[in-house]
Amino acid sequence: MIYLFIVFAKVIEVSMATVRMVLITKGERKIGAVIAFFEVSLWVVLVSTVLDNIMENPLKIVAYALGFSLGNYIGSWVEEKIGIGLAEIQVILKEEHGEIVVDNLRDQGYAVTVLRGEGKNHPRYVLLMYVQRKKIKECANFIKSIQENAVITVSDKKSLYGGYGMLRK
Repeated sequence: MIYLFIVFAKVIEVSMATVRMVLITKGERKIGAVIAFFEVSLWVVLVSTVLDNIMENPLKIVAYALGFSLGNYIGSWVEEKIGIGLAEIQVILKEEHGEIVVDNLRDQGYAVTVLRGEGKNHPRYVLLMYVQRKKIKECANFIKSIQENAVITVSDKKSLYGGYGMLRK
């Protein structure tokens, strides 16, 4: 029973830490501070439980390590599902697919800036977009459905000031 408590508590604590760090880097300091309070409170209880008679019960170390590794995995999964913040998506398309992709993206509510470029052998469309992180896969899959070999890059953005359809703080 104690091992399950250790694993479960460590998973919760590390998952909280993962989400807290992301929130803080995205500028959500107040929420991050609240999470930090509960995270460190749980950590103190957990560490005191693990260290109590640890030499007589070394399996506590295994349970703690298992909880830590599972917590990293689950915490990153939770953070991805929450999708806090914005990402910049850059897309390079063949010219013949450019207008179709742009029109459809705009119809779906995405703000798209279009630049004309030159590839090695053909003219290209370069699209610049800022989207909610939780919509990255949806957006990329839509683009790939029209041009399978489109070049798509995604970068996290901390702040964005101005722009069409963007919620600002």
